[in-house]
Amino acid sequence: MKSAFIFPGQGSQSIGMLSAVAETWPIINKTFDDASNVLGYDLWQLCQKGPVEELNQTMITQPALLTASVALWRQWCVEGGVVPDFFAGHSLGEYSALVAAESLDFVEAVKLVRLRGELMQEAVPAGEGKMAAILGLEPADVIAACASAAQGHVVSAVNFNAPGQVVIAGNTAAVDRAIEACKEKGARKAMVLPVSVPSHCALMKGAAEELAEALDAVRFSDARVPVIQNVNAAAETDSAKLKSNLLQQLYSPVLWTDSVRTLVDNGVEVAVECGSGKVLAGLIKRIDRDLAVYHIEDEANLKKALAAFPKAG
Repeated sequence: MKSAFIFPGQGSQSIGMLSAVAETWPIINKTFDDASNVLGYDLWQLCQKGPVEELNQTMITQPALLTASVALWRQWCVEGGVVPDFFAGHSLGEYSALVAAESLDFVEAVKLVRLRGELMQEAVPAGEGKMAAILGLEPADVIAACASAAQGHVVSAVNFNAPGQVVIAGNTAAVDRAIEACKEKGARKAMVLPVSVPSHCALMKGAAEELAEALDAVRFSDARVPVIQNVNAAAETDSAKLKSNLLQQLYSPVLWTDSVRTLVDNGVEVAVECGSGKVLAGLIKRIDRDLAVYHIEDEANLKKALAAFPKAG
């Protein structure tokens, strides 16, 4: 029986995250201190006290979630948890996966995701971009709706999260048109997402060009175990491929459904969601109910995961 660790992306943050274990797991504060030293502000205090509007700013959300995920991974290691057979992360979570796989240094990852958030925020002026989740429609129908709604602007399917859940992103007016087109095709629901940038669409190509310079300056190592990457849903260990795919991820769709199926096709039967919340566990239930998913945000659930997790291989 094989295993995987999966790391969440934006949308999993919340005020007070990891507060229940901060006093009993010293590695939590140590990891947040490491990140705060890089960022120049008290990241832990911001995550605990907010304001929520500040935590939800992309340039702050990204280092906050990366740090929370890495802190929990470090605690897993402190507890003697085994190294899984695969790592995977949803969008921003791919950076956490690369840190856990020892391909990317944590401090360098904090710098990169802070810059990534800043570049994404700068790429599209406030109010000019939008994201929405389309529920109850086949991916092909969502893609067709976006194509008809573009009308010279950008709108595309960017997150294939689970059967019946596809996220679209692009210019605000084009997304609004695509929402109406999806409803006409029979979408059960369309929800505008509370995010400040339209991620994973062509509007992010300029940000990717600038991020490329920073990525080129960072040393990546071959991953110690394979990482399932967002852009191709394939297992990669080669440092050059990991870096190249990570850059493409900024303006390419997140193939999360296919990524989970890749894990299952490779024999994975148990996974741990390593980060704030249980968003990915919810998506996996809709992709493959036979894949058991645990999370390790608190003492009780960590013990459950340690007991259930198999030996690697």
